[in-house]
Amino acid sequence: MKVLIPSALRSYTERAEAEASGATLGAVLADLDHRYAGIRFRVIDEQDRIRRHIRIFVNGVQVRELSQALGASDEVVIVQALSGG
Repeated sequence: MKVLIPSALRSYTERAEAEASGATLGAVLADLDHRYAGIRFRVIDEQDRIRRHIRIFVNGVQVRELSQALGASDEVVIVQALSGG
């Protein structure tokens, strides 16, 4: 499936779009990490939850659980919030 990568994570993929497979969001992120070592840690924290500054959308709907089932034709978009002071 197609995964859109935010600019802050493109140092891993070297492109704005990547391919990954898996039956759940967690499996897709694990596949991405297999292809682009280290990217999962930037998205998922030590408690196996999506990091606070990351939003993930599947077909335009925000997803919060790694157990979310996905289909092969789904589009996953990872969004990284910007912060500053």
